[in-house]
Amino acid sequence: MLLWQISLRGLLMRIGLSMPLPAYTIDPAFMGRTAERLGFESIWYAEHPAVPVNSASPFPATGGAVPLTYSHFTDPYIALARASAVTTTLKLATGITLVPQRNPLLLAKEIAALDHHSGGRFILGVGTGWLKEEVEIFGGNFARRWTQTREALDVMKALWTQEAAEFHGEFFNFPRSGMFPVPKKPIPMWLGGHSLPAARRAAFYDGYMPMRLVVDPEGTLDPQTVDEFALIEQIRSEHGLTGQYDRKMVLGCELADAGKARRLEESSGVGHLQLMVWQDGVERTLQQKHDMISRFAEKFIHGA
Repeated sequence: MLLWQISLRGLLMRIGLSMPLPAYTIDPAFMGRTAERLGFESIWYAEHPAVPVNSASPFPATGGAVPLTYSHFTDPYIALARASAVTTTLKLATGITLVPQRNPLLLAKEIAALDHHSGGRFILGVGTGWLKEEVEIFGGNFARRWTQTREALDVMKALWTQEAAEFHGEFFNFPRSGMFPVPKKPIPMWLGGHSLPAARRAAFYDGYMPMRLVVDPEGTLDPQTVDEFALIEQIRSEHGLTGQYDRKMVLGCELADAGKARRLEESSGVGHLQLMVWQDGVERTLQQKHDMISRFAEKFIHGA
């Protein structure tokens, strides 16, 4: 039995690691190998490819300026490919991919290749982007970014499931085209967000990732997230959508507490917890990084 299956003394919450900033200073091979050895279930990389220096968009967490650290992400697919080469069971995930900023045909190829070479370990975390100026410099339609994202996901599904796919939509239009390799099983698609509209969209996919730190001292969800989860259940029931549905929350390292995670799972059925390793932009030695991850493993996986 894998360590994450017996984490938190009997509960089945799956524990993953989110990569800190500046992400390019940490070798993904080191991070992946260490995470797998210590028993973590997954590793998550986010992205902001190019952040405009001057932006009128408020940073969601503070309402102020976008932190300079947001220019210090690495490319998630290159990082995950490097991690995949030195691991065998670790799930490889994006938390999230900014889909309106990517060409879906190229993205479908990247994902299929990574999933193929990793033995089917990839999870696609989907985001539409909150930074208007960034979405637009990549050619995305910010005002209609969800419609564009939904169409891009449909494009990728078509390429992965048809020997020769064609698509004629509002944003993407191409004739019969083949793309190989294709995934041997459907790529899990989890939608990120934190609103009732985001939850309504997520109900039709494989999972929901409210991008929010759990800060309640008792480890319970805020009322808005409770409402979002309830809406997802209602929609899936009304549409006869069955099978496993994943819900993941994010917990900052400064709030890391196994008891809180246990209460969160018991009260809300959250099955995945993503631990954020430092996000303060400070570079640290490999030993410091190893020690931090090891402390997480002791708290959350070994039940210390």
